[in-house]
Amino acid sequence: MTVLVTGGAGYIGGHMALALLDAGEEVVVLDNLSTGFRWAVPPEAKLVVGDFGDAALVDQIIAGHKIDAIAHFAAKIVVPESVADPLSYYLNNTAKARNLLECAVRNEVRHFIFSSTAAVYGEPSVNPVFETVPLAPINPYGRSKLMVEWMLQDVAAAHGLRFAALRYFNVAGADPQGRLGQSSPVATHLIKVAVQAALGHRAGLDVFGTDYPTKDGSCIRDYIQVTDLVDAHLLALRHLRAGGESLTCNCGYGRGLSVLEVIDVVKKVSGVDFEVRRKGRRAGDPASLVAGAERIRTELGWSPKHDDLNEIVRQALDWERRLHNRKA
Repeated sequence: MTVLVTGGAGYIGGHMALALLDAGEEVVVLDNLSTGFRWAVPPEAKLVVGDFGDAALVDQIIAGHKIDAIAHFAAKIVVPESVADPLSYYLNNTAKARNLLECAVRNEVRHFIFSSTAAVYGEPSVNPVFETVPLAPINPYGRSKLMVEWMLQDVAAAHGLRFAALRYFNVAGADPQGRLGQSSPVATHLIKVAVQAALGHRAGLDVFGTDYPTKDGSCIRDYIQVTDLVDAHLLALRHLRAGGESLTCNCGYGRGLSVLEVIDVVKKVSGVDFEVRRKGRRAGDPASLVAGAERIRTELGWSPKHDDLNEIVRQALDWERRLHNRKA
């Protein structure tokens, strides 16, 4: 059996490709390399450079490699960018996903793993937030992902496809074996940016919003280590292949940390006191998002192994050093 991993040259998709190979799976990566890296794809995987919205190409891949499951990671993910340019998000994240799903149905691919997001919740009135709360995304990024969840539900009902939609909270860290990490040159994730500041690769960092109704005025998020996250994907794939029903799960630890708390940990682990600039709020950022993470544990038997912010930061620091040396 072979798994098609869209966006498999990127951060989370690349870790998924590694985990699938470690589990003995055959892997085909489809990536246009707009934000991913050819070198990030393991040599044991087949890399096809192209767009996941290209139906003819996807049909060819599925037929040529006997694909039985699709793990879909390719997407635009920057919330402020989605606010400024919503149509590009609805094209890339929603319209092209529709083409991918049509290919899955046409070629009788029965298992689909979807990289969704906690942004579908918008600004929930309670935290932690569970999968049963009303969905009310407040930015085009979250809306573009929620539309795909709706399409998955409808396609599953009409065509027998089974899916797992995994709603990520804040993903961080790197492969514990040092094979891969967050490599985008335009960093937007807090821990990545803070680590770059600690290593002197950027001049400090900006904190967007210090007047939120939280314990220290900065946003609160639930940070999940990337290897723990992809373990959830492997369990979801195993669940679907065993005949399990479609499901939607939060992916987080159920613990909220503020932006300023995370920065303090980066300073402590790195031993560097870098500049922190306090700025106004960004459009589309909710004050607090913490996962209600019981379903993924009970339904999939998921048990995280790297639930430690100090470890996550050390992994990010080690990877950033490797990445810097690679470019030097």
